[in-house]
Amino acid sequence: MTTDRTIKTALISVYHKDGLDELLAELHKHGVEFLSTGGTQAFITSLGYPCKKVEDLTSYPSILGGRVKTLHPKVFGGILGRRALEGDQAEMAHYAIPKIDLVVVDLYPFEDTVASTTDENAIIEKIDIGGISLIRAAAKNFEDVVIVPGKAEYASLTDIIRTQGATTTKQQRRWFAERAFAISSHYDTAIHQWFAGN
Repeated sequence: MTTDRTIKTALISVYHKDGLDELLAELHKHGVEFLSTGGTQAFITSLGYPCKKVEDLTSYPSILGGRVKTLHPKVFGGILGRRALEGDQAEMAHYAIPKIDLVVVDLYPFEDTVASTTDENAIIEKIDIGGISLIRAAAKNFEDVVIVPGKAEYASLTDIIRTQGATTTKQQRRWFAERAFAISSHYDTAIHQWFAGN
């Protein structure tokens, strides 16, 4: 059985959008459907690409001042559902959970915020919750899902798609997962150091 996976649906939720347009263009060429929230969704549609709103999938709006947007079983089920397990696939069908094959995230700039202000509330609001959860979920399920965990990795996936279309190998997905956990670890360390007063 092949371990290659074709990207059909991408969830995109990013802070930094520079460089994202090139990746979107390549994905669009291959018929990838986009799913997004807030400013990212507006950015994607401004480029002329159709993009479904996450709230149309979940039937919940962005709430609590934007603190809760993607934290929903229809999002995380779509990322974590194992394609090879009949039980997972049956549950996804039962609850109308779509498969999400690619997750592109760029986290809130926590370290930049700490460097630019001493306003505790401003710093706390730059602790990314949904984004880091998406990164970890997609990286955990690298067997089936590609995770692009930051703007530094946009170009890596763009190059892959230009070379081989919207299909990735398991080795490539594992590489992205490794990058994802490196970013997650660094991000949480920075938050811990701030709380510890360093």
